[in-house]
Amino acid sequence: MSHEPFTVFFPGTFDPFTIGHQSIVEQALTFADRIHIGIGVNPDKKTMFTAGQRLNYINHLYGNNDRVVVSKYTGLTTDFIAREGNINCILRGVRSVKDFEYERQLADINRQLTGIETILLFPSPQYESISSSMVRELISYGKDVSPFVPLDLSMMYTAFDDDTEIVS
Repeated sequence: MSHEPFTVFFPGTFDPFTIGHQSIVEQALTFADRIHIGIGVNPDKKTMFTAGQRLNYINHLYGNNDRVVVSKYTGLTTDFIAREGNINCILRGVRSVKDFEYERQLADINRQLTGIETILLFPSPQYESISSSMVRELISYGKDVSPFVPLDLSMMYTAFDDDTEIVS
């Protein structure tokens, strides 16, 4: 008797995808059959990297892992999940009490809207202080961010284009 794969949806802006995000994905791979990383695209949010660059960067990182799927989407996360139809729960990373309070409220709203549950994971302790906004700030000052990201970010500027379509 075969079972449907247990799929978690890991939404975020991932601008850029950090080793903290990677830590969450690696942990989730220990219990989930499949991880769908969703790059949320909000036209009102200013980002350093285009959605296409972020998608291709994460695809480059997980391209050899058939248990990880990466896509872009617009609109509410719960609407995207409803359209996909094969996602069992939302996966979120929590670094601090402040993160926890925000994620708890978001999980409650998502559950009320659609009944979907949220799993909260903590990154490995050495990654708790790493955030995309911290990495962007360091980049703006010309600092080396290689200790905080899984792949060289210079490939974002040179190797990746933005020709993939947004799933909406």
